[in-house]
This record gives sequence, structure tokens and C-alpha cells, in this order.
Amino acid sequence: MPSPLDADALAALPPRRPDVALLLSHPAHLIALGAGSGLSPKAPGTVGTLWAWVSFWALQSVWGVGPQADVKWACLIGVGLPVGWWACTHTARSLRVADPGAIVWDEILAFWLVLWLLTPTGFIGQLLAFALFRYFDAAKPGPVAWADRLFKRQPGQGIGWAQGFGILFDDFVAALCTLLVLAGVMLIRPNWLAP
Repeated sequence: MPSPLDADALAALPPRRPDVALLLSHPAHLIALGAGSGLSPKAPGTVGTLWAWVSFWALQSVWGVGPQADVKWACLIGVGLPVGWWACTHTARSLRVADPGAIVWDEILAFWLVLWLLTPTGFIGQLLAFALFRYFDAAKPGPVAWADRLFKRQPGQGIGWAQGFGILFDDFVAALCTLLVLAGVMLIRPNWLAP
């Protein structure tokens, strides 16, 4: 695999398509590709966010809610950030694309954060959070577009740690925008977010 310093060698190779063989070839790929949810041929970011939602429900059914669960979520997200940075960087280099759509760990981690901070809320509140997060992540209005551009690879530059962080960063900005809108909804229509 070319190092980030071998930009010319990297540029000469065509992008690699993500597949099950790649997914299973390295732990970083399993993480970055969302345990396979990023392999969806259509809307992998949406499928990855749905996987985050389902896995949140599964973990919440085991961990419950309250201070002990909050510590577990904080640890999972706190550890998931540096591990995800490594996994996203490694997988982007393997795919030879700076921000491949198949990498969905960014959606998973950011949407877990949204759901955790929104807890307790019912299905309607979570559905609204899902729709808002997907809007901000896909359409990239205002601050999300800024965050997306901030760590983009420049011509002649290899895929390095900055691009791996950039994969995560714009989704965390999308999560922040989602939470800000939901805070406004809570002020205007608190029953929409009731458990």
C-alpha cells in the first residue's frame, strides 16, 4: 500500500471497489465499512445510519438508560473516535479514494451521539433525528459544507490522517446541526420528542 508520501503512485492506481473480500481482509475495513452496511450499492450513508439506529436500540436494550448507560455511551463514542479515525484513514487508503461513500463509521458514530444525547425520546423523536441528520449529512448546508471542505485532499497530496479525520469531522458537524434543530423543536413542540 502506498504511503501518504507516495501521492504519484497512489494517483496512478484506479480506485478500488469495496466488497466483502475487502471488508473481511482487515479489522479497519470491518469498522470503517460499518460491519458491511457501507457495502450497500444504494445510499450507503443512509444504510449506515439505519445500522447505527438499530445497533443503538440493541445496545440500549442491554445497557438501559441513566448514569451507568451514559458512561458506557461516552466510552464507546470516546474510543470510537480515535479508532474510527485510524479505520477510516486505512480504508480510504485501501480504496484509493479520500472520502469514499462506503465508509460509514462516520455516520454510525455521529448518529449514536445524536441518539445518546436525545435519550430519552420516543420513536417519533428518533425518526425526526434520523431525517434531520441525513439531510445535514447528505445536503451539506452551511457549516457542514465548510467542515467537508476543510480536510479535503489537495491535488498531488496522498490520503493521510487529515483526510481520515475529515471523513469523521463533517458528520460530527451534521450531528451538531441536528441537535441544534432538535433543541429548537423541543422549545416549540416538546411533545414530538417525548418518550
